[in-house]
Amino acid sequence: MSRGVCPRVDSCGSIWIWSAIIFAVVVIDADAYSCHEVRTAFQLRQVGPLHRVPETPGTDVDLLVCKHQGPSCCTRKMEESYQFAVKKETQHNIHSYSYELEHLLSGHSDAFQDMFQYLLSFSQGHLSSLLEGTYSSLSRHALPHVNQLFSSLSLYLRGANVSVEASVHDFFNNLFPLVYTRLINPGIDGSMTTASEMGDCLRMTRQDVNPFGPHPAVMAQALAGALGAGRQLGLALDEGLEVMNATEYVSLSKECVKGLVKMVYCSHCRGLTLIKPCVGYCLNVMRGCLASVSELDQPWRRYTSLLEQLTHAMAGHHSLELALLGVRGYVNEALLYAQLHGPLITATVDKVCGLSTGEPTGMQTTNPEVTTSTVTSSSPPPSAAPSQPLPEQWLGQLAHLRREFLMYLQRYRSFFAALPEMLCEGENVVDDSTCWSGDDVVESYTGRVVGNGLHAQRQNPEVKVRTPNPTLAEVKERLERFNQETQERFPKLGQLEPWDELGSGETEEGSATDCDDEDGCQASGDGQGQTSHTEVSSVGKPIGRQPGGRSQHENPPKPPSVRVIAGSPSVSLGRPWSLALLFAALFLQLTLF
Repeated sequence: MSRGVCPRVDSCGSIWIWSAIIFAVVVIDADAYSCHEVRTAFQLRQVGPLHRVPETPGTDVDLLVCKHQGPSCCTRKMEESYQFAVKKETQHNIHSYSYELEHLLSGHSDAFQDMFQYLLSFSQGHLSSLLEGTYSSLSRHALPHVNQLFSSLSLYLRGANVSVEASVHDFFNNLFPLVYTRLINPGIDGSMTTASEMGDCLRMTRQDVNPFGPHPAVMAQALAGALGAGRQLGLALDEGLEVMNATEYVSLSKECVKGLVKMVYCSHCRGLTLIKPCVGYCLNVMRGCLASVSELDQPWRRYTSLLEQLTHAMAGHHSLELALLGVRGYVNEALLYAQLHGPLITATVDKVCGLSTGEPTGMQTTNPEVTTSTVTSSSPPPSAAPSQPLPEQWLGQLAHLRREFLMYLQRYRSFFAALPEMLCEGENVVDDSTCWSGDDVVESYTGRVVGNGLHAQRQNPEVKVRTPNPTLAEVKERLERFNQETQERFPKLGQLEPWDELGSGETEEGSATDCDDEDGCQASGDGQGQTSHTEVSSVGKPIGRQPGGRSQHENPPKPPSVRVIAGSPSVSLGRPWSLALLFAALFLQLTLF
């Protein structure tokens, strides 16, 4: 019976063997043409709905970007998802690289403003202590005008449309009636029935009468020069943030998006989910996509150079600190000048304002308070003595913040030119054999690699750039205009002394030591190590010891040209003993041999 079904055992075995082979071939063939890996990558990258990916490759697929001969795991819906995903990924990558630069600008903008406000607060308190301790008869009425002066200076440093010269002259205009009626002619305001008219006349004629001598003009000039650079630095940092905000989420053209899809996802259509683009190929795609961004390179380099020069102008010679801390001295000298020229001022006011004051008290006697101030004009009053060391402690805080800012800024001088290269580094590309060229897997990319900028993209074989991005063109024009206005307003930028251009311990590459003479630090050989500075955290705000918390020591207004870099008092005292031991050792060696 069995022989009828299968006459020979050998023939039956052959049938089973062929059946197994055919089944294995079918299974292998089905696995080779499965879209399982494509579906996995589509899901892991969260490109879109998973149902858009077919189970097996299709042969009659009408694709717009990922065209190739043979079966494909892609569909038109998948291409749409790929375009949306690649735009999101590229903008995210751009943001990840620009975030640190944006953070550098915003953090140090806050740090500089905090330092400015701290200096203003200290200078205001310094002046108020002078008025309360030395000129107590007018301090109560003068303090509101002091507050108004420093409020105006604060607004100016924050970028408001305020005139420093006008603020200073308004302060002295309001101060003159108080000085005239309480220091030069004490008690005269109570004897006059037209006190308000007298005050108005004194305020309006202050610059003609010139009761304070050259000191108001000198003070206005010093503050305008020093605070001007600080104000422009704040405006420059804000301008840099505007540039970064405009370029961070720049719109990508259709040609760019197609090129990105072809570079990143078209290999998936063939089941090649692990292959990476060739480096040269990636550079062409990214430089084509960011052609308008790369056009910002030259104005951005000029902008970073202006930032460096503005920080030098502001803090290189401790200009801003010394100008604000010198307000007390300017006001004190102005008041002393008015007291010394009291009789002449009284006679002039009587003629100009046409109000008879009788016999001016300032011509008869001198107020004891005035005598004290006049005699001790070269030295501070006792009440202000404890605050005198503070300016020396403050010198260098702003310079150190400047140096740290410039050290980080050097890394981003060519940011917009280097951005395409940064996007084509790391795990995004491969420089070995077997990389993706956009059309196939190759050993190396043979296409021409173009440079940066719109002009170079004419030869780009991967992305066609037809017109510049209008938003970025406007950003470029605005940045160039800002650079030009800054240069016109500060024509002497860049004309810095050698010691201010590079402080001791700083090289042209931007490296710097933690402490130098310009920062107001002690020499490293003082036996106590280096003096600590205000540190800037990752968010750019000063941390650590605040200004005024440093150890007291004397510093000249300008950093000394010679710096002690080694040694200490204890070592210096020990040198004679070292010489004695050396000679003893030599003598012992000669004796033995």
